[in-house]
Amino acid sequence: MRIGRASCAVLTATLVVLAALPVHGQDFPNRPIRILVPAAPGGIDDILPRILGQKLGETGNATIVVENRTGGAGVIATADVARAPPDGYLLLMGNQGLLSIRPQLTKVPYEPSRDLAPVILMVSVPNILLVHPSVPAKTLQELIALAKTDPGKLTYASQGIGASGHIAAELLKLSAGIDITHVPYRGAAPAAQSLAAGHVNMMFDVVSLALPSIRSGAVRAIGVASKERVAVLPEVPTLGEQGFPDEIGAWFGLLAPAGTPAPVIAWLNAETRKAFAAPDARDKFTAQGAAMPLGTPEAFGQYIAAQTARFGEVIRRSGIKVE
Repeated sequence: MRIGRASCAVLTATLVVLAALPVHGQDFPNRPIRILVPAAPGGIDDILPRILGQKLGETGNATIVVENRTGGAGVIATADVARAPPDGYLLLMGNQGLLSIRPQLTKVPYEPSRDLAPVILMVSVPNILLVHPSVPAKTLQELIALAKTDPGKLTYASQGIGASGHIAAELLKLSAGIDITHVPYRGAAPAAQSLAAGHVNMMFDVVSLALPSIRSGAVRAIGVASKERVAVLPEVPTLGEQGFPDEIGAWFGLLAPAGTPAPVIAWLNAETRKAFAAPDARDKFTAQGAAMPLGTPEAFGQYIAAQTARFGEVIRRSGIKVE
């Protein structure tokens, strides 16, 4: 079969164009990858991508540029990634507030399940129920009994409306049938300081942040909201051991714009797992009571969906609203 000159020319031109097109996953990355952190420097969600950048820099596999973008309490950064070209060069350090809670409380310019592609769940940190030492209860059942003797008298601090500590306390209220009064703060630090000072009676905080106050005796730990006891506090029982089986806490993971090619997602997932397989990277978090699931993109997507449904049920049943 003969091919005419014109057809041959078209075929040659087509092959040249195809050869010039990037093969997703094979040539990725060929420029720096930016990770937007929707929080100020210093937190877990800021430290994670910086360690990832350090590890990838050491291997020469990629250059990571971390950018803290806090506007709109993280909504702006999340929306920017959701609208970005789906090429894997702009990623989000996401968390439960921006992905599973806030969209159910107020209108946001993105739909997580539609606009973002899960890459990897990096860290999860369980909440821990704390009380001020002046509170006589030393177990969950004693605390529930105390709350029932004088409904509404016990107060609990939260990191803000819709924070995981707020959701956890409302879940406890629903499960135990108790009435405790919410005192919201603007962030974890002022809430924890208020508890340590005795201005409120109790709060749910993440284990990693609560450790110094527990160890100094400024607060008393009642129980951890996790499946198993945490290694850094082996003497503190889980809430499940005390009749409150729910697990709740904070989590952080990488996401890309929806439509990012699967080979690029797979590369990002694999390189992140390699980076945090190193003990010096993992130990920074596990020593603070955190877990590092580091599973597949699919597992992260399922986790987000399950968390969204669970938080949504508490929000609806408790009537939580943004004021």
